[in-house]
Amino acid sequence: MQSYTIGQAARLLGVSPDTARRWADAGRVATHRDEAGRRLIDGRALAAFSIEVGQSAGSEDEDPYTSARNAFPGIVTAVKLGDVAAQVEIQAGPHRLVSLLTREAVEELGLEVGMQATARVKSTSVHIDRT
Repeated sequence: MQSYTIGQAARLLGVSPDTARRWADAGRVATHRDEAGRRLIDGRALAAFSIEVGQSAGSEDEDPYTSARNAFPGIVTAVKLGDVAAQVEIQAGPHRLVSLLTREAVEELGLEVGMQATARVKSTSVHIDRT
């Protein structure tokens, strides 16, 4: 499973690295250290935490997370596979995006909970890019 540095997690959550570090220091999200001593957050733990942050974002007086040109970088929080179709959820800062696409596309991209991805919105369609 992919792990994220504090800086990467901060970008995915739409907050500053200092905020992400304070959350980790307070035990709101678990971290571990790699061989080089860097603090990392497990992808699944970050996915779960991003849902919590996204749900509470509306209650805080912070500027909303914005994206340039309708691209929402975030973390995959759910993948539901059917026989032909699939549903992928991404938490991009306070934004929860849901895309319906083919199972084949999800498998080709290798999408799974905890990995980084970008949702691209055009009109009423949401497209997922693996990053």
